[in-house]
Formats: sequence, structure tokens, C-alpha cells
Amino acid sequence: MEQRFTGEERIGAIVSDFPGASNLLKEYRIDFCCGGDRSLLEAVRSRKLDEREVLSRLNASYEAIRSRAGEPERNWQEEKIATLIDYIVQRHHGYLRKELPLLSGFVTKILRVHGGGHPELAAVHKIFHQMKLELDQHLIEEEETLFPLFKQYESEPAAEVHVRAVQGLRELEADHSSVGEYLKAIRMITNDFKLPPEACKTYTLAFRKLEELESDMFEHVHLENNILFPRITSDPSSASATPGR
Repeated sequence: MEQRFTGEERIGAIVSDFPGASNLLKEYRIDFCCGGDRSLLEAVRSRKLDEREVLSRLNASYEAIRSRAGEPERNWQEEKIATLIDYIVQRHHGYLRKELPLLSGFVTKILRVHGGGHPELAAVHKIFHQMKLELDQHLIEEEETLFPLFKQYESEPAAEVHVRAVQGLRELEADHSSVGEYLKAIRMITNDFKLPPEACKTYTLAFRKLEELESDMFEHVHLENNILFPRITSDPSSASATPGR
């Protein structure tokens, strides 16, 4: 049987074409947001994974989704830019505004209670709050300035608007890279969020929510870096057209 994916495809393109691939990639800890420009095989080899296993599971998952009856997964390549932006703000920005303040309290509490026996929690506390500060500012910049500009570009694909939009998204890409590094650092410091035997409920909840945050940010940044931003940087003459038509 012909395989849909060979491994030569860019990771970001795979997830754009088949959003369900994100779950498998997260399982193998393959970065599909900030690392979306690499080929799948390159990422697999860098992590010393079994190429055949990863490709087999990816293609099997793809075929299972194709053959499953019911509502197909939403294809963001075929939605309007404004619709994608509204989804990102509602789903992912909404998640961050709810969860970041809660996590701030959790990581502060476990540092106060368990920091004496676990000095790594001081580093987690510091990195998390630096990341939170940057994310808070990032969301404001997107929602108040750049997302409205991107919507304007879709409805008025003039060269001047295009230049301003592209300049703006370069800053967003840099922010995404920084957040990706913070998340990698937290995962490394916590030894893949491994809990100590004496972990209390708050300790456990903090680590589970940090891992959930990482997962949501992967999805969030993927939608922006690999789908939204390439559509903004495309030829202005094609901005107002719905892809695939």
C-alpha cells in the first residue's frame, strides 16, 4: 500500500495536512511548532528514534482518520485568515489567560514548601515567570496590533499592508522561539516532569499543568508559525482568496 508520508516532508507541513499527527509527534517529543521547518526524518534521526516505527504509526494513524466515518478534522489551510485568528484567540489565548495565573500560584507554592529539598524548583519558578511575562506582552501585541493588521491584509491585500504585516510577524516568530526554549528548559530541569516520591497534590498538579501548557503551546505555535504566518508572507494578490479555490 502506498504510504501518505515518506518522512521527507517538513514536520510543519505534515501537521498542517494531518492535524492528528500532532498527538504522535508529542508522544515522541518531536517539536512541530518552532522546529516545523525540519523534515520528519531529520527530527527522528536527531532523537535516535526508530524511523520505520514512527513512519508506520504516522501512516496508520492517517489511514485510520481517513477511513473513520463522521466529521472530518478542520482544515485550517482552507479557512479564512480572520477565522483562524479568531480561533487562536478564543482557544489558545483564552487558555493562557486562564492557566498562566493559576500556574503562577502553583509554582510559587511548591517552591515555598518544597524548595529546600528540591533546589531545581527555584529555576522552574524563575523561568516560568519570565516566560509568563513575555507571553502576557505577546498576547497584547497580537490582539491589539498585529492580528487586526493581518485581518486588514486579508481584506485589503495592498503591498504597504503586506510589508507591515510581514515585519510584525517576524517579531512574533522570535517570541515563539523564546517560549520554546523556556519550555525545553523546564522539561529538562524537571527531568521530563518526573515527580519525587513525596510530591503533594499541589506539586503533582503544578507539573501536570506545566506539561499541559507545553502541549497547548505546541498546538498554538504550530497554527501561527506553520499555517497563519506563511499565508501572510505569500503574494499579496492571493491574500483574499480562500486556499484551494
